[in-house]
Amino acid sequence: MNKITNRLYTSSVQALPKARQTTWWLLKIIIPISLLVSLLQYWGIIAQFATVLAPAFSLIGLPGESAIVFISSFFLPLYAPIAILATLTLNLREITILALMCLISHNMIVETAIQKKTGSSAFIMFTLRICSSFIAAIILNWLLPAQMGSVGVAHMLTQFLTFSEMLSAWVVSAGWLVFKITLIVTGLMMLQSNMKEFKVLDFLAKLLSPFMRIMGLSDNSSFLWFVSQTLGLTYGSAIVLEAIEKHEIEAENANLLNYHIALNHSLLEDTLLFVAIGVPAGWLVIPRFAFAIAVVWFVRLIMKIKSS
Repeated sequence: MNKITNRLYTSSVQALPKARQTTWWLLKIIIPISLLVSLLQYWGIIAQFATVLAPAFSLIGLPGESAIVFISSFFLPLYAPIAILATLTLNLREITILALMCLISHNMIVETAIQKKTGSSAFIMFTLRICSSFIAAIILNWLLPAQMGSVGVAHMLTQFLTFSEMLSAWVVSAGWLVFKITLIVTGLMMLQSNMKEFKVLDFLAKLLSPFMRIMGLSDNSSFLWFVSQTLGLTYGSAIVLEAIEKHEIEAENANLLNYHIALNHSLLEDTLLFVAIGVPAGWLVIPRFAFAIAVVWFVRLIMKIKSS
């Protein structure tokens, strides 16, 4: 027992320097962007973007006012667009389409910057998610039944009357964000180190390898894919970056994984946020999986053609 405890302790301590480095790297990206977004939201610039996009949304079965939800999700995590939904009169069909778009393109600025750090093209990741959002919406608008009922949204949108109120709210939010990121990244790095020490990653890779191959991903993507599905793209990409630096995954395979998790990540938490207000889970999960798998195999095909 002492030997196991010592191995756990040693592997955990070894992970701490990297955890501090990764946490600092994430915060340098996320904190400035979160402040910028808060300012854009307070000044009404995000709402202006939404007004410009309103005509395009009418083509995919959504009222023009719903554009503000998508634009907000583009800049922010999903809690913000769900809160904004409380101010709109949308039926379940419209919210389902909008939810799928938000799930694909939420928190785009931060997540694209992070994926760029792992070696993927920021332009490609950005364009892929935007285009996929609208393609998914078009297909869903064609497939969904005309009548799906209504939903109830429990969140309320916070509106700030003064600049100081907005700034104070951002400071509190940023403080919690720093705490959350530090806690999760440190715990995740320690877990990864422990799993390596006890060969759990090797077992996980073998267990999930058939599933990885179906999705067009490499066997050594298993743990990284699992992290991105449970904890999201931000933390998933942080672990991808470490794996690349330690040569545990080839850059090409890491890039393929980024294509997948750009469209399909945080499968549990993000999906449940919309399920909690009545959106059917199947319409949110299956399209994202299908898109992600199709895109990875298409990219593999392009790579094969270029190499031949």
